[in-house]
Amino acid sequence: MAKALAKRRSRGNPISRYLRETSGELRKVTWPSRQDATRLTVLVLAVVVVSSLFLGFMDFVFRSLIGFIITLG
Repeated sequence: MAKALAKRRSRGNPISRYLRETSGELRKVTWPSRQDATRLTVLVLAVVVVSSLFLGFMDFVFRSLIGFIITLG
């Protein structure tokens, strides 16, 4: 009987099946606490700022180096 019900459900509307399966999967998710989410957000922003500063510095160095080489020629 359970197999027949499961088989009937699997043939149902694909959109409703998708929504039902999605909500079932979301119930299984372990969500981070507000403190964990805040801490990880700050960490990501810090890494982005440090990476941006490093790439900006490297851009400045290479731009200056190329400009110096061009003025020699």
